[in-house]
Amino acid sequence: MKLTILCEKDEEGHFVMECPELPGCPSEGDTLEEALELINEAIAGCITSHVKTATCTLLNNTSDTFSFSLEIPEIFQF
Repeated sequence: MKLTILCEKDEEGHFVMECPELPGCPSEGDTLEEALELINEAIAGCITSHVKTATCTLLNNTSDTFSFSLEIPEIFQF
């Protein structure tokens, strides 16, 4: 999976970053390195929170096997 990270400097010189595929996942830092570190943390947190809200459904249950369906809420807007 590839995600796009957009970066621009604001009026105060901060590096502001966002990931268009993950709405509501912005970040900023005083340096480019700090902003990259923080956007990585924000992306990981956003994806983790959506996986935590996934719905798991038992599809098949025999004495030897189990099968499940895992539905993760749609967050990616490709």
